[in-house]
Amino acid sequence: MCRLLGYTAPTATTFTDVVGANFDEFINLSTDHCDGWGIATTQNKKASLYKEPVAANKSAHLKEELATHKSNAALLHLRWATEGMAVNENNTHPFTYEDITFIHNGSISPFNCLDPLIDKKYLELAKGNTDSERYFLYLLTQIEKHGFIEGVKAGLTYIKANCAFSSINMMIINETTFMAACIYNQDKIPQKFKDDTDYYHLKYTKRDGQVVVASSGWNQDGWDEIPNGNVLVVGRVAGKEKLEVLNNLLI
Repeated sequence: MCRLLGYTAPTATTFTDVVGANFDEFINLSTDHCDGWGIATTQNKKASLYKEPVAANKSAHLKEELATHKSNAALLHLRWATEGMAVNENNTHPFTYEDITFIHNGSISPFNCLDPLIDKKYLELAKGNTDSERYFLYLLTQIEKHGFIEGVKAGLTYIKANCAFSSINMMIINETTFMAACIYNQDKIPQKFKDDTDYYHLKYTKRDGQVVVASSGWNQDGWDEIPNGNVLVVGRVAGKEKLEVLNNLLI
């Protein structure tokens, strides 16, 4: 299981600036979510990526990479590996393809259940052995068929209806759009966090054209919640956001 953080903004910025004083609290979640961290930005139709299989709060490169990845949109991921999944760079998020970046929190089982539905050319891009990477490659397959927003929604709809999962919470960004999905099964919170009933919650905040979305576990006072079964869609060009109920159903 993992922690997710993403933003989109009208001008280039960093996580340190866009999140503010509580950002260190988010980074400290890597005390438990300690199996890797990564950051990705997308700009000028190309993704920029840095990741390493160590805890973010123990990384010698964290501050430098956060400062280097100054962008209008970015994703940050703290990994807590699913049991049985190797801790290495290939399994560390984010995952990228061309200008698309992606991060996931949760598990889909078995890890390769989506393989028959992934276009061969995307499946051949797999470098690791995680369900999260397969999830991304499946979304790429749907994006090619339906376009970015509708493809992501089609992929989410299928997984929600047909796959066994704890959570398919995710964030995905391309050159024009930022999307965050909050879709989880409340009864599958990890044992370690069983008393944190908001473990899978995603919240967002808006200020001066910036939209920031993040997993729980740190100070998010005043943030709005993305309800379970909903997708937040933010147009990076227009700066407009909207919440959409996936299939008009909540899990």
